[in-house]
Amino acid sequence: METEDSTMVGTTDRYTTTAIALHWLLAAALLGLFALGVYMADLSTSPAKLRLYNWHKWAGVTVLALSALRLAWRLTHRPPPLPPAVLGAMPAWQRRAHAATHRLLYVLFFVVPLSGWAYSSAAGHPVVWFGVWPLPDLLPVDESLARLARTVHAACAFALGALVLLHVAAALKHHAVDRDGLLARMWPWGEPPMRRRGALRP
Repeated sequence: METEDSTMVGTTDRYTTTAIALHWLLAAALLGLFALGVYMADLSTSPAKLRLYNWHKWAGVTVLALSALRLAWRLTHRPPPLPPAVLGAMPAWQRRAHAATHRLLYVLFFVVPLSGWAYSSAAGHPVVWFGVWPLPDLLPVDESLARLARTVHAACAFALGALVLLHVAAALKHHAVDRDGLLARMWPWGEPPMRRRGALRP
């Protein structure tokens, strides 16, 4: 796909503007949510911690809404296929890992915020989105259910973090090692840096 004369990523090879915007918006939100979740977990109980928990819950519901929008967009706007040159260079296990990673990411986009919402419900702390819109409880108030939901939420959040790191590592490998231009399909600010410098392998 990506030689300078015939295989560069063209306009038709890129994701739609909406898909690119949702991708990077969700990525930024997930990074902030994960950092906030890790930071506030060990804080002592205080008004500041409760405020952070509310912000975390509001952001989590926002991520859930963005994930639903992104999935709906993907189902109604077929993403560009991997170019034949890239597919040909990928071993079968890498193609399977690529597909499995993307599917699991989408599953966790929903499981992580939903399990957090369920935990808040079971712990007796209803979610009021941005302090304005009360959301229905997903579970009745129950201590054992709260512990279970919290465990699921934490485990899935760390699993999502690991998958995101794997996704980033794979993208950087394609960009810096393979130099196949794959990152340009989702890059929002023109050409990725190495391609602007002409570092793409001929």
